[in-house]
Amino acid sequence: MFDFEALSQAIPNQTVLCVGDLMLDEFVYGDVSRVSPEAPAPVIAVQRSETNVGGAGNVARNIASLGARCIFAGLIGEDEAGAKLKTDLARESLIEAVLVSDPSRPTTRKVRFVSEHFSTHMLRADWEQAVPAPADVEQRLIDAILPLVPRADIVLLSDYAKGVLTARVIRNIIDAAKKLGKRVIVDPKSANLAIYRGATLLTPNRREFAAATRSRDTDKNIAEAAQDAMHLADCEAILVKQSEHGMTLVLRSGETIHVPALPVKVRDVSGAGDTVAALLALTLAAEADWETAMRMANAAAAVVVGKKGTATVTPAELRRKILPHASLAAEEKIVPAGGDLAVHLAEWRRQGLRIGFTNGCFDILHPGHVKVLTAARGACDRLIVGLNSDASVKRLKGEGRPVQDERARAEVLAALEAVDLVAIFAEDTPIDLITRVRPSVLVKGGDYTREQVVGHEIVEATGGEVVLVDILPGHSTTSLVGRARGGKA
Repeated sequence: MFDFEALSQAIPNQTVLCVGDLMLDEFVYGDVSRVSPEAPAPVIAVQRSETNVGGAGNVARNIASLGARCIFAGLIGEDEAGAKLKTDLARESLIEAVLVSDPSRPTTRKVRFVSEHFSTHMLRADWEQAVPAPADVEQRLIDAILPLVPRADIVLLSDYAKGVLTARVIRNIIDAAKKLGKRVIVDPKSANLAIYRGATLLTPNRREFAAATRSRDTDKNIAEAAQDAMHLADCEAILVKQSEHGMTLVLRSGETIHVPALPVKVRDVSGAGDTVAALLALTLAAEADWETAMRMANAAAAVVVGKKGTATVTPAELRRKILPHASLAAEEKIVPAGGDLAVHLAEWRRQGLRIGFTNGCFDILHPGHVKVLTAARGACDRLIVGLNSDASVKRLKGEGRPVQDERARAEVLAALEAVDLVAIFAEDTPIDLITRVRPSVLVKGGDYTREQVVGHEIVEATGGEVVLVDILPGHSTTSLVGRARGGKA
């Protein structure tokens, strides 16, 4: 459960130390309309090209694009590509680049030829020397990186197996971070997870995880294999990235959390793992819980795979992906009493989304309401708010209430980013509405006990949970109405 606004405000205050394999990504776009007369190969008529800081450098770019600070350490060759990367990183005001040069190797460079019309990759050309850094360069890396660890809130190792993260470099960084009580996230490449021993979180994709654990990627196999892997790597958690199948997080405690991929038209998956790593680092540094960090990373990945090339995510894009209904007109988010919720519920369930529910009269919206609604939205993917009708409020609160009619109250609620749907109900309690919705999460203010929450039996019988949110003292609609009318409350 999290407050998206609070987390968004906390992220820019974080500093991430990112160490990994830097590379220059180039994309050549054009049309393909003929085959070469010289060989049976397509000819691309180049229209444009672009270059980006890639590899672990793209992790740094994602961190900076969200307003946080990144100290980046990596390796370049003494060549044109290395000079280009150095210049590009120097332009990023939120990235402090500490680059060690190795004259014995080329800077890693990848050129992708892409059909502009079909948005498909036709060919990739790589310039690289994917061998561990020699001993003298390795020592220079260690000497450059270790003084940076105390300055970071969290450490992120982005391993592309291009030579930077040798076993010795990894060991020195993790040991230094642990000594200072700092978390370490590793996006691993090696199938030998023991070299990352002592890291907090490992984030392999499903192919890397299967290679490291020799397991198939069913949910059951992932959970079992991850426990063995965590024992080997002495880490707190493993998150397995499963592309269109979402993400599965397995904790050392035995808990397993799965988040489905958000629906999106995929244009290019290049660098999506970098974005995931960046979001996990930032949210965990900002003290989010595991599930919150996972959901934020999942949403960010959905943003970047919808872009071309090696992409980053902005705070505004992340907000729109996490709160997709915030920009809808109020009337599109309001279901009248007796209205049909089935279409919304069926689509959300088809997507595997976690549905939350809370309810109230919301006669005069105040900060206490906003806190509960924001917390409720943080505990789910889509939040439905049950709203008492005018007749229902009058029966519950007495003559003179509600102050605002149900349409006005519904429109105010629908304008909030945290609210995905407002469902008006005519009964005194929302029990019928809860029965129809069958939410995974039922949220109320902390002035209730679990047993007092209407519908708790229904939700818990289907495996859902009841969440009680601490209320803000001094905020009450009844007292506000009393003061407005010149009375005492």
